[in-house]
Amino acid sequence: MEKINLNDKFKLITDYWSPACIGELNGQAVKIAKFKGTFPMHHHENEDELFFVIKGQCFLELENKTIELNEGEMYIVPKGIDHRPYAKEEAHVVMFEPNDTLNTGNLDNEYTQKDVKKI
Repeated sequence: MEKINLNDKFKLITDYWSPACIGELNGQAVKIAKFKGTFPMHHHENEDELFFVIKGQCFLELENKTIELNEGEMYIVPKGIDHRPYAKEEAHVVMFEPNDTLNTGNLDNEYTQKDVKKI
């Protein structure tokens, strides 16, 4: 294992809402993605999902509130909770979740990535 430079890894990502795995530990994946625009509302039946903003700002729309995340802030969406991430401008986000977590949770649509690339 070598050290990971997040800035270098984010430079390798060209598409929004297209997560890439940068590391794994104890059955968990550390993924990064660039957010811009709105992702579909979804939930994960059995997995909590952590969002940690490295650059920019993003929002997590939940059923009864919206969470604003700025650089250096994170939020954990509990399993089973509907959420819709969105970003008005490009945001760089780290996600931490079980290895087999599907990015669109209970949905299968044009955003679904069944084989997350490793970078």
